[in-house]
Amino acid sequence: MPAAQRPPLASEPSLPDALDVVDTEPMRAGIQSVEVGFELLNALSQAPGALMLRDLAAAAGMSAAKAHRYLVSFQRMGLVVQDPLSTRYDLGPAALRLGLASLARIDAVRLARERIESLLAQTGHTLAIAVWGNQGPTMVHWVEAPQSVPVTLRLGDVMPLLTSATGRCFAAFMGQNERDVQRIEPMVRDELAHLKNLPRSGLPLVDVPRSQAEVQAVLEETRQRGVARVVHSLLPGVGGFCAPVFDAQGRLALGLVVLGSVATLDTEWDGPPATALLRCARQLSADLGHA
Repeated sequence: MPAAQRPPLASEPSLPDALDVVDTEPMRAGIQSVEVGFELLNALSQAPGALMLRDLAAAAGMSAAKAHRYLVSFQRMGLVVQDPLSTRYDLGPAALRLGLASLARIDAVRLARERIESLLAQTGHTLAIAVWGNQGPTMVHWVEAPQSVPVTLRLGDVMPLLTSATGRCFAAFMGQNERDVQRIEPMVRDELAHLKNLPRSGLPLVDVPRSQAEVQAVLEETRQRGVARVVHSLLPGVGGFCAPVFDAQGRLALGLVVLGSVATLDTEWDGPPATALLRCARQLSADLGHA
């Protein structure tokens, strides 16, 4: 019988079975040399610029001779380039193509939603995701904790810039370029004019800025803390935090929000809800390529 038509022997796996064995191989059975070589690429990605061989090897935790062997292969693949004059190494065009392809496939809101359940277990309070919409910071995802006090907010709600943690987060961290400033400043002025007309006595809301100086103080504190907070500002008896998530270009991609009744939500800057929220936001920023 021709070899092409020979049935497999009893001890010989058929082609589909052999492929199944490869597909189900444990993830830990990788190629160590690939993982070791990646440390060089990782070191270059974190460096402010091109590196000499000795510095690159030290950053990757290997000898210069060992690093050089990897770098020769990486240069052939276009992952690394070497300046002929300075002899310094830097990331190459293949690394750029990989990075751009990865960025094009990232959905910030999807990544944030994937982390909501874990964050909910850590905080025990209502969580939300907000992005900048046509009218301002807009709620696009909402998950209530089982035991939390219901908060009268809905998906699609646009949050005020000065009396919500979400708004303060966007107002504080979006102003990185002139276009963002031009969008935000008129909105801040309009809200401030409205707040100035509110009566000071008998008002159930507190922590409400009434002057441009107070607005700047609130936004500066938000930047220093790395997270926005309100207590009794948006709604009486309600507190909340909003942490910024940045993309690879350093732009504010979204805000992660936790809020609840001040009777149960720890509103301290360094309390568990704020700490967990900020940790999650920073990890999301890293996943989006933000340094």
